[in-house]
Amino acid sequence: MQKGVIKSVLQEELNNSLRMKKEYEAALNKLPKGCLVLKKIKGNGYYYVAYRENKKVRYDYKGKISEKEKKKYEEAKSQRAKYRKLLSKIKKQIKYLRGTLRGKEPI
Repeated sequence: MQKGVIKSVLQEELNNSLRMKKEYEAALNKLPKGCLVLKKIKGNGYYYVAYRENKKVRYDYKGKISEKEKKKYEEAKSQRAKYRKLLSKIKKQIKYLRGTLRGKEPI
């Protein structure tokens, strides 16, 4: 009787992990694409947004930007790192749970 309970708890945890994975991916997609880069050209500073497109790094010119916008990109960069780390952990957890639930004997 108890073996079925453990399996149902693991299944519930797997479903919860899959839901969290979707939430993290959605949060990552909401963040602004790329990060802010300051390039010095002939002694003047120009802001660009750097991002990957296929395997190439692209730069979009932003010109002079406000402190508010700089802060937005810095915050997005830290949020992106946080969500990527959480996403990596949750993917490992999902892999482990699926492997455990796939076992031969009933858990």
